[in-house]
Amino acid sequence: MKVEKESMTLYAVTDRHWLRGMKLADQVEDICKAGITFLQLREKEFTHEEMVAEAKEIKKIAEKYQVPFVINDDIYAAKEIDADGVHIGQSDMAYEQARAILGKEKIIGVSAGNLEEALAAQEAGADYIGVGAVFHTDTKSDTRAVTHEQLKEICDHMTIPVVAIGGIGEDNALQLKGTGIDGIAVISAIFASDDPGAAASRLKKLAEGITNE
Repeated sequence: MKVEKESMTLYAVTDRHWLRGMKLADQVEDICKAGITFLQLREKEFTHEEMVAEAKEIKKIAEKYQVPFVINDDIYAAKEIDADGVHIGQSDMAYEQARAILGKEKIIGVSAGNLEEALAAQEAGADYIGVGAVFHTDTKSDTRAVTHEQLKEICDHMTIPVVAIGGIGEDNALQLKGTGIDGIAVISAIFASDDPGAAASRLKKLAEGITNE
């Protein structure tokens, strides 16, 4: 399964901090129904066993709505539940090792904070690049800011899809218009909302306005 640029339009990344008594699976069902185009399960504090259990449930929902589903970092969980792939950062398992474990048909996305990292990931064989943080974000305290000029430069050099991430919300998403990105990846803009499904629907329209130039 390889990545189409259209599947990057609205890329949702989970976060349990805003469940407010809801099940994550229920939130995921709502946002899939609302039209997200890609889904990443990101649970930094989970054990491998917890990740596998959660991922099995989320995978069923993603399949129901035909949304590509990847797991953040845990390559072995992705292999165990036969997820569509993984997303790895610069400090996670090397791309080549992840590819050897998962096989050539699975999606592997790679985070990049600058052109050098993006080019290296593309040359290695990554299926898409996640670039950020493009705005200030409290979700990942260790990320460096990527200017919109740098983002455009990265997009200009990529032949694989590029999704922007980091602090993107309804109030600033349209500022990314003209950078060449194929979509936006959002965490709190969806999951911190009182109605994640409604937020996803609004963000989908904004994302289409950015990418349909």
